[in-house]
Amino acid sequence: MESVLSTVNTISGYVWGPPLLILLVGTGLYLTIALRGLQFSKLFYSLWLALVKRKDDDDEPGDISHFQALMTALSATVGTGNIAGVATAVAIGGPGALFWMWVTGLVGMATKFSEAVLAVKYRTKDANGRMCGGPMYYIEKGLGWKWMGICFAIFTAVAAFGIGNMVQSNSVADAVHSTFGVPHLATGIVLIIATAAVVLGGIRTIGSVTGVLVPIMIVFYMLGSIAILAMNAGAIPGAFALIFAQAFNPTAATGGFAGAVIMLTIRMGVARGVFSNESGLGSSPIAAAAAKTKHSVVQALVSMTQTFIDTLIVCTMTGLVLVITGAWSNGDSGASLTATAYGIGIPGGAYIVTIGLMLFAYSTILGWCYYGEQAMEYLAGEKAVKPYRIVFSLVVGVGAIMKLELVWALADVFNGLMAFPNLIALLMLSPIVIRETREYFGALVDEKANASKVSLASKEE
Repeated sequence: MESVLSTVNTISGYVWGPPLLILLVGTGLYLTIALRGLQFSKLFYSLWLALVKRKDDDDEPGDISHFQALMTALSATVGTGNIAGVATAVAIGGPGALFWMWVTGLVGMATKFSEAVLAVKYRTKDANGRMCGGPMYYIEKGLGWKWMGICFAIFTAVAAFGIGNMVQSNSVADAVHSTFGVPHLATGIVLIIATAAVVLGGIRTIGSVTGVLVPIMIVFYMLGSIAILAMNAGAIPGAFALIFAQAFNPTAATGGFAGAVIMLTIRMGVARGVFSNESGLGSSPIAAAAAKTKHSVVQALVSMTQTFIDTLIVCTMTGLVLVITGAWSNGDSGASLTATAYGIGIPGGAYIVTIGLMLFAYSTILGWCYYGEQAMEYLAGEKAVKPYRIVFSLVVGVGAIMKLELVWALADVFNGLMAFPNLIALLMLSPIVIRETREYFGALVDEKANASKVSLASKEE
């Protein structure tokens, strides 16, 4: 087993090496330039569409609302990466890693936008009238490379059992056991029942549940984080100064921290940033394809806010607490480091992390089940969906009681493998993304101009 684990870890190191990290950030940077910084100029409009307007295009094709599609995607991305992933990045790469997470998130917003444009444009209906979409469809229909679409679908169906299933249930079981003393098996049984109750109902049930659960869990975690930051408001400017300074000049050894070099700081920030927001992996456009929308760009703008919320807000909260409490340099890592930091910051802070981890991980399980079943439907047809949901629910219980070093390593490999075909497709289909975007905003300008003319004519009468 040790030799197998060592081999898989070596493969993971190659998959997640500099070429993929450069491709991930480079694709986001190229799309940012090609789309003229759309994630900055249209951010407030996107947030308005996602969180304020909240009006469904009920007469348009699709299965769930814009908001539910966003919450389903957020359910899969706001997970252990926001708690354990940020802590690992800062523990290994120093506070400067948080800066590189921000960079990854900012350029990743353009990537996320482009993924959603293509997912909606190339989506299709299955035999039951449900929408199906995602990288496997825009790779096949946009590029004509069905073989690469099949590769992506295989990687996704397998990765879902790792990063979206057993890794999450194991994190919940460990947290519940260490905090409340509940046996792993009991947690596993509860998770099987809770998962099956939702995922067997399909995307409409998943969308309904995540539409309620995700806002609650994010607000709960943010309130705890804000309370700690408010109590230590005077330390916040210093924390930002430390983050920016060490992004380019990493810290030497201090406390339990072993020290870092700039490439390690960048690598940890980029890798954990992508792990958290999944921009470029090709998972979230599968949820975007199910949205009721009259134009691909509308859902793409909503989808873009996912990366902003996940990385620029939730991950930042975690990172700032780690830095201002000083816990980041104590030599610990992962969720336990975050729990320590929150425990220092506020009485009962460790419970905030434990409960947050439980909610984040469970929501991730729901979102990734949908991603996996859509990949299976692409590979084997609609008949494969229900068996996949049943097996997926049962494996959740297995993950709760297993040691998962090998599963973690395999999950990393298949997550990385998902990115390669998706990023290639994004680069090659970028002219379509640009055209769709310009057409939409051109029509929006014309619509506003016509409305102004009508209003002016009415006043003159």
